[in-house]
Amino acid sequence: MANWGMVIDLETCTGCQACTTACTMENTRLPGESWQDVLFYHEGTYPHVNLSWLPRPCMQCENPSCVYVCPTEATWQTDDGVVLVDWDKCIGCKYCMIACPYGVRFYMDERPLMEPNLKEIFAASDDRLWNPPYAMPEERQDRKLGIGIQPRSVVSKCTFCYHKISQAPEGVADLDEDDPATKEYTPACVRVCPPKARFFGDLDNPESNVNRLIADKGGVRLKEETGNRPKVYYLSGGGSPKVPGTRGRSEA
Repeated sequence: MANWGMVIDLETCTGCQACTTACTMENTRLPGESWQDVLFYHEGTYPHVNLSWLPRPCMQCENPSCVYVCPTEATWQTDDGVVLVDWDKCIGCKYCMIACPYGVRFYMDERPLMEPNLKEIFAASDDRLWNPPYAMPEERQDRKLGIGIQPRSVVSKCTFCYHKISQAPEGVADLDEDDPATKEYTPACVRVCPPKARFFGDLDNPESNVNRLIADKGGVRLKEETGNRPKVYYLSGGGSPKVPGTRGRSEA
């Protein structure tokens, strides 16, 4: 069984946010609920100021703190190492949001900061938050996997497009947009990346492209000190990338 992971090349990434848009459309997210955030920040002091950016998906940790704090076991880990949320078990306590050191979980029941309120325009006839005409097909939605349009009062997060990768042919080393055999199983954010800065594959397969990139270019993980062991690696040309935060940047 594959151990899926992602590599993001920061030297290639242009901060275009195509990944953000693709994820929003693929997973029918509400405005502001960006599972594929690209964080922008400034480095240096005036007049020598540079704009930098950091793509920040869910890290799909090997040792996820969000799983350990969940009182109902709604946050869980699949056999292939993907962290998901069972919406039938989630009580919206937000413990997982507090425990996540990467800020990649969302609770969308609050009143939106921007109008119009799409939850009112595309009101659902059941307990879901909303139901736009361009929603993910019903046959792909699965509440136990946290895939689709979430019900009210639950937490949501990036799933690595689990509805895609879980259907991939067994034994493949990489899921690649350029490979006709794996194209349809590749996560949306990886498929649409214009500069080809994202890569997705089996971290346990020594022949996978993600493993070669991590070894050859010195892939690093964010906030190693937490012990979460993320499965998203960054290529930054040497050293760990900086993480923008509310109290300034800190070394990852």
